Amino acid sequence: MGKNTGFIEYERNPVGYRDPVQRAKDYGEIFNKLELPIIDKLQTQGARCMDCGVPFCQSDNGCPIDNLIPEWNDLVYRGRWRDAIDRLHKTNNFPEFTGRTCPAPCEGACVLGIIEPAVTIKNIENAIVDKAWEAGWIEAKPPKNRTGKTVAIVGSGPAGLAAAAQLNSVGHSVTVFERADRIGGLLMYGIPNMKLDKGVVERRIALLEEEGVEFRTCVHVGKQEDFAPGHMTQIMAERGCKIEFIDPQKLVDEYDALLLATGATKPFDPTGRTPGRDLAGIHFAMDFLTRNTKSLLDSKLEDNAFLSAKDLNVVVIGGGDTGADCIGTSLRHGCMSVVNFELLDCPPDERAANNPWPTWPRIYRLDYSHEEVKAQTGHDPRTYHILTKEYVDDGNGHIKAVRTVEIDWSKPTDGGPPWTEVEGTEKEWPADLVLLATGFVGPEKTVGDMLGLETQNPRGNWETFKAEHGDFATNVDSVFAAGDCRRGQSLVVWAINEGRGAARAIDAYLTGSSTLPAPGVTLGDAVAAAG
Repeated sequence: MGKNTGFIEYERNPVGYRDPVQRAKDYGEIFNKLELPIIDKLQTQGARCMDCGVPFCQSDNGCPIDNLIPEWNDLVYRGRWRDAIDRLHKTNNFPEFTGRTCPAPCEGACVLGIIEPAVTIKNIENAIVDKAWEAGWIEAKPPKNRTGKTVAIVGSGPAGLAAAAQLNSVGHSVTVFERADRIGGLLMYGIPNMKLDKGVVERRIALLEEEGVEFRTCVHVGKQEDFAPGHMTQIMAERGCKIEFIDPQKLVDEYDALLLATGATKPFDPTGRTPGRDLAGIHFAMDFLTRNTKSLLDSKLEDNAFLSAKDLNVVVIGGGDTGADCIGTSLRHGCMSVVNFELLDCPPDERAANNPWPTWPRIYRLDYSHEEVKAQTGHDPRTYHILTKEYVDDGNGHIKAVRTVEIDWSKPTDGGPPWTEVEGTEKEWPADLVLLATGFVGPEKTVGDMLGLETQNPRGNWETFKAEHGDFATNVDSVFAAGDCRRGQSLVVWAINEGRGAARAIDAYLTGSSTLPAPGVTLGDAVAAAG
């Protein structure tokens, strides 16, 4: 695959982002445009894909959807871009989403990574699909015949969309229900526009509609009583979206199968008992990001219907992608300052002994927003091994500061947390806006409770819908679950894995067997070999 000596001749040379100072002034995508010099560069980078014998980029530590990475790397190297998109679509319904948002576990598992920097797999994937759209090679392919079977899907994130695309392709009539006013779930409102332009999402949605998938927006499956400030449906209602409420049992009764792909939207609040937690100015990250994107799409932020960080001291608690997105959005608002608290220690620059190849490299890296802050201030906005102790009142019920203490992970507390607070490290940070990017603990429970679904605890305090990975069936006949609501908070690429796997399981349930492809890690080795 690639050029036999390509990995020796060529160094890794990824396609960089736009200038960090310039891109932080707008909400356009951070990526450079796909122009001829970049095309040439990527063909050279495709040549670095070595004939490694066992492509670990496709292993359990690599791509969860079995992307045929060596094949399309080779095709790009040879300039066969049209063939490359065909190979890419065989395993991935939405490479334009993963090419932009996936952290690329495939690169962490790349065999070349043992001795040299890995192949720029993510860059190549994104270029293949962008070039294909630009050339008009991606066209609607509606099924020739309909089976007469109907499937309802609740949730239009990557899991729901992948399942819808697959089930529709074999002729089932699919209706996707979304409580927001736009289709896409976290792709639309959870990921900022600068990382995933919403036109990219809408383009794929339009194609699915042309192929026959029905989408219904502003439909909340569940109860109105569960709404709270910051709840997605509440935000939509505040902004003039007329919400229709549907009992999930109605969907069970009216459709041949029901797939729950509702995501893991119940936020985790580790500071819930922290003094001052009820002060104004403290918000969950998704409330902040959702309101910003909706206002951006509705009015280019001119309606002011968002939580503005302009001229404010912003504290983001919690790292990861969501924390980085809060930093990037605050920067674009024109915040006075932004700092990010990380509970864990700063990772090393190189793999540690307990983090060998081909596992995901837990190393220090700068995300796009960290680069933007560093370009403006000269330093990384993250502060490590920091524990929040108190939110300080300004005297009028609003946050004015956050008090913290440093922790030592090498000294667990007897009978307590796996760290010790370090004496003399107390500090007060100015804060006008605090954003909690501390993750999620599972799906909202209303739908599960109304249907009588069993739950499971895959990760400590997490509670998700119980359904085995592979058949995705819940304890209620004809009801399936996939994506974050079954697995727990995870990557877009894993949501696609689950959506494709659930589609195969539902197709088999409806017809007795299925020829739909699904990732081998989903099916199990024996089933994958047979099917």
